[in-house]
Amino acid sequence: MIEFTVFLLSFILSLLVIPLVIRIYQKNNWVDDPKSNKHIKKTHHHPVPRGGGVPIFVSFIICSFFFLAIDKYLLAISIAALVLTVIGVLDDIYNLHPYWRLAAGLVAGLIVVGSGIGIAYVSHPFQEGVIHLDSIRLNFELLGKTRELWIIADLFALIFILWNMNIVNWSKGLDGQLPAFVVVAFLFLGILSDSFSADPTQFNNALLSFILAGSFAGLLIYNWYPQKIMPGYGAGSLAGFFLSILAILSGAKVATTLMVLAIPTADAVFTIIRRLTSGKSPIWGDRGHLHHLLLDKLGWGRRRVAIFYALTSLIMGVLSLYLNTLGKIVALALSFLLVFFLQIWTRIHTTKAI
Repeated sequence: MIEFTVFLLSFILSLLVIPLVIRIYQKNNWVDDPKSNKHIKKTHHHPVPRGGGVPIFVSFIICSFFFLAIDKYLLAISIAALVLTVIGVLDDIYNLHPYWRLAAGLVAGLIVVGSGIGIAYVSHPFQEGVIHLDSIRLNFELLGKTRELWIIADLFALIFILWNMNIVNWSKGLDGQLPAFVVVAFLFLGILSDSFSADPTQFNNALLSFILAGSFAGLLIYNWYPQKIMPGYGAGSLAGFFLSILAILSGAKVATTLMVLAIPTADAVFTIIRRLTSGKSPIWGDRGHLHHLLLDKLGWGRRRVAIFYALTSLIMGVLSLYLNTLGKIVALALSFLLVFFLQIWTRIHTTKAI
């Protein structure tokens, strides 16, 4: 079974590259030391390298060019992933300003959208059929050729990619947290794409999903408590980026992706609201994320938080296979209520403890 083969190979590659990355980072003192580089959001107590994006990219690029059909989309995805990986390494070393990281995500998104990857339609939530987003088009000449820009479809795709990159990146604060739920998400997108294996493009998407699931499974081994390497911006942004691209290429599975990312999505929405109402930048880190509250206020262990994120992604992923669009919206609403309840509960719990 080729899906298992690519998963296993990418998993092994990731496992082989990670110790090398750890060694290089430690030798050059490219580590996140919570004592010398203090920030309220940090939860670790000892210096740890943040180079998680490097093994993910290496595993992805080798397996993809061996097992996938090389076309303009794969090339664009690879170039965009390289941009994110390079910025991730620079951030590991120099702690870049959040706006530089945001700009890198925008560049990566523009690269893939410019290659023709866009969301042409989404499923109608209240009736059979779809809502077309490709009705408004702009034709122009570039490099001697006529180009076509799908204004709404391309803009929606760009926002979708940037949004997922940020919400996934925000959910990496604890050991094992990010790779745990990301592996689940990639596996479900792979299963969905595999169900349309008669379509050669879907088959390509399925293999890419399993390649990435294997890559992040390798990272999970070393990121599990006690972590020996952190995902860093590189792995966090790559996870959100790849999930977005696979959702688009798998037939605009926007709702399905939101389902498996329901808890990180809800946490991001409440985080943005909280920061804006406090007069702070929505992209500036703090210690108010759900995983911080579960750790600090309820006393959950790091393993329990990671399992919670993975388990909720698993449950929502299973539901996404059986629910229609309206059912998925209801499930997402319930997820938001769960996160809202946990936010309130942690604050009440803290008050009583005092």
